[in-house]
Order: sequence, then C-alpha cells, then structure tokens
Amino acid sequence: MPVSTRKNAMYNVAYRVFSVLLPLVTAPYLSRTVGTDGVGLYDYAWSISYMFCLVGMLGLENYGTRAIARVRDDRSALDRTFSEIWLMQLLVAGLTLTGYLVYACFIAGEEKLISLHLTMMSVSCLVNVDWCLMGLDRFKPIALRNTAVKLLAAGAVFIFVRSKEDLWIYAFVWSLATLLGCLSCWSSLKGLVRPVKVPFRSCLVHLAPCALLSISVIAVSVYRQMDKVMVGALAGMDENGLYGNAEKIIYCLSGFISAVGTVMLPKISALMRKGEMQRVKKHIQLSMELILCMVCAMAFGLAAVAIPFAPLFFGKSFARSGELMIPLAFTLVSIGFANVIRTQWILPGGKDHVFIASVCGGAVINLIANSLLIPPMGAMGAVIGTLMAEFSVPVTQWIFVRRELNYLPYLRTLATYSAIGVVMLLLVRLTAMLLPFGGWPSLMVQTAAGVIVYGALCLAYWILTGKKDILRQLKRS
Repeated sequence: MPVSTRKNAMYNVAYRVFSVLLPLVTAPYLSRTVGTDGVGLYDYAWSISYMFCLVGMLGLENYGTRAIARVRDDRSALDRTFSEIWLMQLLVAGLTLTGYLVYACFIAGEEKLISLHLTMMSVSCLVNVDWCLMGLDRFKPIALRNTAVKLLAAGAVFIFVRSKEDLWIYAFVWSLATLLGCLSCWSSLKGLVRPVKVPFRSCLVHLAPCALLSISVIAVSVYRQMDKVMVGALAGMDENGLYGNAEKIIYCLSGFISAVGTVMLPKISALMRKGEMQRVKKHIQLSMELILCMVCAMAFGLAAVAIPFAPLFFGKSFARSGELMIPLAFTLVSIGFANVIRTQWILPGGKDHVFIASVCGGAVINLIANSLLIPPMGAMGAVIGTLMAEFSVPVTQWIFVRRELNYLPYLRTLATYSAIGVVMLLLVRLTAMLLPFGGWPSLMVQTAAGVIVYGALCLAYWILTGKKDILRQLKRS
C-alpha cells in the first residue's frame, strides 16, 4: 500500500535530522572534552572518510531511488533492477574500501588512528540499500531503525569518551552505528524485493549513468566536506574546529530540506512517467512555498541568535563559531531553492547534465575561493567560499531550465519570506538588548520571540493571500 507524501516526509525528516542531530547532541560534550584542535582533527579525518563513502555509493541515492521508483509496479523488473544495481554497488564499494584502507594505513598523518576507526563507514557502502527503500516509498524502516542505532551510539559517547585520548572511541562508535544502521534495513526489504541472479555485464549498464550522477555528488562534497580538509591543512586544526562546529548547525538544519526533497523525488518521477506535467508544476509551486518559508525562518533566526548561542552551546573557546554561523546561515536559502528544482524537475526529468553542471560549477568556485581566501582569512575564508558556491548552484540551474519553468513566482515568494525574516531578526536583536539577563534564559526568550513574530506574520500573509491550505493541497496533489 502506498504511503502518503506527508507520512513519508515525517519519517524522512526524522531519518535525516537524527542522522545529524544526535552527533550534534554530543557536540557540546565533545567540544568541552577534546577542545578546538580535537574537534578539528576529527572533522578533518571524517571529511576524508565521507568523501570515500560518496565514491563508494556512486550517487545511488539519486540514481537508485529514481530507477527503483520507475519499475516498482513491475515485480519482475523490480527484482532484476535491484539485483543489477546492487551488484554494481558491491563492485564499486569494494574497490573504494580497498582505496580507503590504503589511505588510512599508508597515507594518513596525525589523523591515522581516527581514520582507521572510521573504516566501517566505507564497509557500510557495501550493504547500504536505503536507495531501494526510498524508491519504494518505504521511509519508515529507515527512520526508525537508524534512529534507534544512533540513540545507542550517542549514549556510548557519553559513557566512554572522557578525554582527547578517547577521540578514537568517538570515531569508532559513529562508524559502527553507520554500519549497523545499514544492516538493520535489510530485513525491511523482505517481501518487497528479492535478489535474483543476473549476468555481471548487466550491472555495467547502470555504471555509466550512475557514475555521471556521482560526479555531481562528489562535486557537492568538494564544497561541503573539502572545506574542512582545506581549513585544517591551510589554517590549522583550531580554525577547523571552529568552522566544523559552525557548519554542524547548518548541516542539521539542512536535513529538513533534504528530507522533503528525497520524499518528493520518487513521487515526481512517477508523475513524470505518466506525463502529468501540470501536477508536477503544481507540486513545485507548493513545495517552493513551504521550503522557502522554512529556510528563511531558519536562516534569519539563526543569524539573529548565533553570537550568544555558540559559546553557550559549544563552550567559550568556540565563541568565534557564532561569527561564522551568521553568513553560513544564509546558505540554507540557496540550498532550499536549489533542492526543490533539483528533486522535482531536474532529476525526475532525467536532466542529469543540469545537475552536474550546477554542482561542478559550484565546486570549482569553492576550490578557487578557498585557495585564495583561507590562507589570509582562516575559517571565514571558507565561509565566503561556501556562500559563493551555494548561491551559484540555483543560478546555474536557472540558466538551463528558465524556458521550462517560470522563476518569477518563486523569487516573489523568496522576497516575501525574506522580508518577514528581516523583521524577525531585528525584533529578536531588539529583544536581546532589552532583556536584563543573559545566558540560556535570554536565548530562550529571544527564540520564542522570533517564533511568535515569524509565525504571526506568515499566518497573516497566508490569510491575506488565500494560501492557508498549502499543506492540505500538497497532501491531495
């Protein structure tokens, strides 16, 4: 039985957010336990490990999800497609795991011990079948099983990590949690899909298009993970620790955005296959309204409270992370805008070249900006490079699809919620100035004020424009 888009979104939000939220829950403890250089060292090692994982998965979250969604109503084709893609996955992930072991054993420097204990992340690429469950619109098992595993991992961190010398335990715990989460989802495939024997050459059919999409995935990692590698190498582990913690908050909030996009990809792929283009465009308009409302609230809200939040959450030694969060917060706007167009028009429509061009362009911009700005500016140079890269992506997408989609309504929507966000930011800052106390009580009052102001202004806007039934329309469409 198909699961509703709303329920899938709820499950996938839980899955995406918990993937980054639980490490974020442990971040204040870890920051105070290992310091800026310890956090920087871990982020440096994890970023390299994650890039190997991206190569190992070869863009399957996009390609695999779309391929399964297209054949999910034909059991024979579904079994065959799953088996071909998984065989290809075993081949690529196996080669990548070998490469990672060579790096960890013979190339890694001071991060060697951490890298070795992150090996299970690469092993998990062999058994990660989330792409199949997502293509089948089965987000519940992914969310529940991964959440349970990561809750246990978070508990283990508080019990076993006591000093900087225990940093390898932190790496081991989260690496093991990743592997166990992937293994636990296999039981959910029972009765839905069955591996069948397929000729080896059949898996090679998927290699080229999947590799094409992986170029874009790897390019995204260049300006979302390579940042930390470059900051660590060019500015030191202390600067990398400050940047890494600032980015953790952004990464957590962007989980909400990617969750909605991942849910919509199989749904829109199925609608396009049926030729229902008007319904597709209606979905894009409604999704854009919701996403832009959400990202403007997060971006302007975080910018309003970042300065007091960082030292309270991470510790006084991470106070400068708040300065980095303010400009980084606005990458959420470009991420949200680009995500809707990518997951609801570009990828379902098979316009992979547009996706690749946009993210590769962003990666090139980011590498150039980082190389020029990190040496003199440290972590703030990486922030500027990230801003330039993220905003280049939706601009490049528009260049390619401007004749197919009218962007003017989307830009008007963005301007409206940005204006509401500016009002919220100013009132939150004014509230902070008027409060006679500081610390967490002050931050909570500021946050509450921001939520009330933004919510009230949005509600007034929806009533005046007749848009108060957006959620119901999206559910029905």
